[in-house]
Amino acid sequence: MLVDTRLSPELQELADSLAEKAREAGLDFFETIFEMIDYNQLAEIAAYGGFPTRYPHWRFGMEYERIAKSYTYGLSIIYEMVINTDPCYAYLLRANSMVFQKTVIAHVYGHCDFFKNNYWFSKTNRKMLDQMANHASIVKRLIEDIGHDEVEDFIDSVLSLENLIDINAPFEQKIPQEAGDEIAKRRLQVPKMEAKKYMDSYVNPKDFLEDQRKIQQDKYNQFEKFPAEPARDVLSFLLEFGPLEQWQREIVRIIRNEAYYFAPQGQTKIINEGWATYWHSNMMTKIAPLNDSEIIDYCDHYAGVVATSPGQLNPYKLGVELLKHVKHRWDRGQFGLDYIHCDDPKERASWDKQLGLGDEKLMEVRKFHNDITFIDEFLDEDFCHNTKMFLYDYDPRTNRYIISSRDFNAIKQSLLRQLTNFGQPIISVVDGNYKNRGELLLHHQHDGMDLKHEFTLEVLRNLYKVWGRPVHIETLVEDVKRKVSFDGSNHQVEKI
Repeated sequence: MLVDTRLSPELQELADSLAEKAREAGLDFFETIFEMIDYNQLAEIAAYGGFPTRYPHWRFGMEYERIAKSYTYGLSIIYEMVINTDPCYAYLLRANSMVFQKTVIAHVYGHCDFFKNNYWFSKTNRKMLDQMANHASIVKRLIEDIGHDEVEDFIDSVLSLENLIDINAPFEQKIPQEAGDEIAKRRLQVPKMEAKKYMDSYVNPKDFLEDQRKIQQDKYNQFEKFPAEPARDVLSFLLEFGPLEQWQREIVRIIRNEAYYFAPQGQTKIINEGWATYWHSNMMTKIAPLNDSEIIDYCDHYAGVVATSPGQLNPYKLGVELLKHVKHRWDRGQFGLDYIHCDDPKERASWDKQLGLGDEKLMEVRKFHNDITFIDEFLDEDFCHNTKMFLYDYDPRTNRYIISSRDFNAIKQSLLRQLTNFGQPIISVVDGNYKNRGELLLHHQHDGMDLKHEFTLEVLRNLYKVWGRPVHIETLVEDVKRKVSFDGSNHQVEKI
């Protein structure tokens, strides 16, 4: 029996009304289509990363079990899901009360405005809903042609590498192929003997120059570094140079394509959730205020959204509070050299030029920033003090988290380190023909955090399955340079 997922007339009228008020307030978003579903359906969609269908794989089933059990035991609940597409699709939980539905719809419009206007989402595929379905069809066909176990085993290997992409690649300007060819030609030009124009063909005969050019090309090929520069997009390198069968290449392409689609969400989790929370809060309290009977339920819900525990980062809380901090500063003119060089705490606290530029600044922040630039630019000492931000360490003696530092610089650097490359290590291919034996050498850009040893070993094992030759990675382990290797049978760790 099919269940109608359309909104009730009452909810549809509410959604249309909130959309109109959101646009009047300055938000600009794609058409948004809401569907009403129960929690089992929502858990399925959440397990697929927000999409109604994905390629078949056991990890989606495991994620569904985790989400469903978390809901059953009251550990967490998902109120909505929204997809970055054009039009945007959003899913509402059927069991929500009317006040929750209002809040969630307003929250969704905040997300949709961010998806459409934020620079870091500008390169994403807005038709990814269809693309995901296409990927699912391709993988199902490969399973029928190649075999379930072989395809799933290869997907397992590639999924362990899905974070080895270059999140900045979509925004880098590529050298046109013609320009690249010209650079190669200039690099391989053969020096000629000086001669007058009418004597040039005799002093520098064409056959001689061609022979010299071939010799130079052979020398260049012998000593050229491969790749010429470190390749941070490891999946792209494997796709281009890996000894893959066609069906394997197709799977690598699919997983890489989806990894790039989800990358901006990892880069903007704090500012995106903060933006949506800021706007649903404004809409529920100012733009489209709730009824008196709904205030208590809304406040209870909002308190749960922004609740924070020691040692944990709540992106909703940090994002919305930092956006409010930005608005407060720009409304009062707390920026510029005069304000920065002011050392008097009382004067800084009372600083108010009544500029009223907060809303304009927020729109600028929404347009250009990701989590790292947002925090680096606007998280200051005043904000840390006002929001009581500390560093916590686990104390095994008391079995509790304790405050380990109140230093602003330490707090900010720790936060930025967690967010760099959305918390994933930065790995690059530095040699695709290591030791001239076709082996693969990677380099870990150490940022103060060592690689987790067990994960490193497993990734090298899976990388070997894709590359087909021994693989190595250079890194730091307790401040000592080391190379971890896997030759298909054994792992080896050696000091460099």
